[in-house]
Amino acid sequence: MIRLAKSRNPGYMKIIYTLILLLSGISLFAQNIAPAAKPLLVGKTSKDTVIESDTSKENKEPRYFYLSLNTNVFVNARGGVARRFSPNIEFGRTYGIFDIGLASGRLNSLASGADTTRFIEFRPTINVFSKGRFAEALCLGGGYVFKAKQGLMTEICNSINFNISTTVAVAVTQGYYFFDGTNDSRNTQYMGFSLTYNFLRKHSVNNNRKKAAIVSDN
Repeated sequence: MIRLAKSRNPGYMKIIYTLILLLSGISLFAQNIAPAAKPLLVGKTSKDTVIESDTSKENKEPRYFYLSLNTNVFVNARGGVARRFSPNIEFGRTYGIFDIGLASGRLNSLASGADTTRFIEFRPTINVFSKGRFAEALCLGGGYVFKAKQGLMTEICNSINFNISTTVAVAVTQGYYFFDGTNDSRNTQYMGFSLTYNFLRKHSVNNNRKKAAIVSDN
C-alpha cells in the first residue's frame, strides 16, 4: 500500500504543474490583450482634443473682404456743394479689429485750374472700441492726388460704426486731409457718411464669428 501511494504522487504533481503552467499562460495572454485596449483610449482622447481645437477656432476674430461707399463733405472750404462734396469708394479686407483698404475717389466734383481732384489712398483702420453692434474706429491713410501741385495726401479720421447685420454696416466719420506740395501745403476738415458691405456667406465660419461679435454684448 505504501508503494502504491508513492507511485501515485508523481501523477498528482504532474497535474499540479500542468495547472500552474496553464494558469500562467492565461495570465500572460491576458496581459498581452490589455495594452491593445490602450490605443483605443488614446485615439478617443486625441479625437476629443481635435474637437476642442475646432471649437476654440470659432472664438477667433473673423476675416473677410468688404466694400465701402463714402460720401464726405468739407466743412471749412469755400464754395457750393459741388466744391465741398468728396465721394470715394474703398475695397479691403478685415482681420478682426484691423482693416486694410485701398480707396479711390475725388476731392470734389470740380477741377481747380490745372490740378485734378482724383486720388488713390492706402487706408488702414483699427477698431479702438466696440460694444455689441457699435464700434469706434481710427484710420491713418496716405495717398496721392494725380497731377496736383499738392500731390501728397495724408488722412487721419475717426468713425462711429453701427452693424445693421453681419453683412451691412453704416458709419459717421469725421477727419482731416493734409496736402503737401513742393512749395506749399494745406489741410481741410470733413464730415462724412459711409455704407459698408461685408462679403460673408451665410452659415460660414467667418459669418458666425461676426455674428457672435456683434451680439455678444447686446
